[in-house]
Amino acid sequence: MSDLGVSIYPSKSSFDDMKNYLDIAHRLGYKKIFTSLLEVTGHVDQVITQFKQIIDYGNQLGMSTCIDINPNLFNQLKINYSDLSFFKNLGVTTIRLDEGFTGYEEAQMTFNPWHLKIETNISRGQHYIDMICDFGANTENLTGSHNFYPQIRTGLQENYFKATAQKYKAHHLKTSAFIDGSSGRVGPWPVADKMVSMEIQRKMSAASQVQLIKQTQVIDNIYTSSSLLDADELSDIWQSFNSPYPILEIVLETDISAVEEKIVLDELQLFRGDYSGYMIRSSQSRIKYASDQMPVKNIKDILPGDIIIGNDSFGQYKGELQVALKPWPNDGHYNIVGHVVTSNLPILNTIRPWQSFKLITK
Repeated sequence: MSDLGVSIYPSKSSFDDMKNYLDIAHRLGYKKIFTSLLEVTGHVDQVITQFKQIIDYGNQLGMSTCIDINPNLFNQLKINYSDLSFFKNLGVTTIRLDEGFTGYEEAQMTFNPWHLKIETNISRGQHYIDMICDFGANTENLTGSHNFYPQIRTGLQENYFKATAQKYKAHHLKTSAFIDGSSGRVGPWPVADKMVSMEIQRKMSAASQVQLIKQTQVIDNIYTSSSLLDADELSDIWQSFNSPYPILEIVLETDISAVEEKIVLDELQLFRGDYSGYMIRSSQSRIKYASDQMPVKNIKDILPGDIIIGNDSFGQYKGELQVALKPWPNDGHYNIVGHVVTSNLPILNTIRPWQSFKLITK
């Protein structure tokens, strides 16, 4: 992973609110800012002044700004793709083309004398990025980012999200995607039911969305899409972004024992590489807790996402933690001690053999 960013919308927020927000994000370690001209209306000079003021403040903090624009706005603002001085004067470091040109223009823009990054829309798919590169683009100044989708059921499918981003990684380009939190107070559009890149993210916590995107292994930078998130949620996102291993949110059974709770929550789990497809096996606990008692209880049949520990009847497997990937009948050896929350099942399915992971209560 590379950097984490926040979004601001100068036409929807006061300068003081945005300034305070960037101060909080900067203190936490956020390095990037996303903003958009797409939805802006009103007098051009006044709008540009609003944007430049907060972009300049972000630059003072060392936070670089990406601005979203399209060819129609190039015409409206009387900007030519061969002269990007407008964006240099605005203070941005990256120009995101929500809609592109023909490929030739994008390639020419990458040779701008200020080395402004030209960011294209990964979500449009096809062979768009190949076409730009075929025109001899300077890939040092070329990046890509996925869209975010405010309308429910319009977010990208996970396989499309990954396949389109992989085209960019094949050209060794940096990539970005969006998550959204539950505390965001400002967005660019009047209708928004979380603004996420993948539809599967919409029911996840912001921290879990980060985990899922990291596990795709095709995205470098992550932006929060709505603005003015609470400091606590920004902190959760930051911690998730910087976690060296995947984190799964779980719910524990009410009758879990103290030793079972230690096995689940205190230990760093490791997915054994000799896997069957039925479960993730994390075996070290059966050694560490070999002398502890694991009485038989809660031996219902097992469903995907169940967290189970071998009980006293399970011989050498007593104390081993497993996470079910498929359903199977419980023969009495498995205590069900908790469950991966439903929204985190997509993350569970991305954990790879020999990868460490952590279980936390939501």
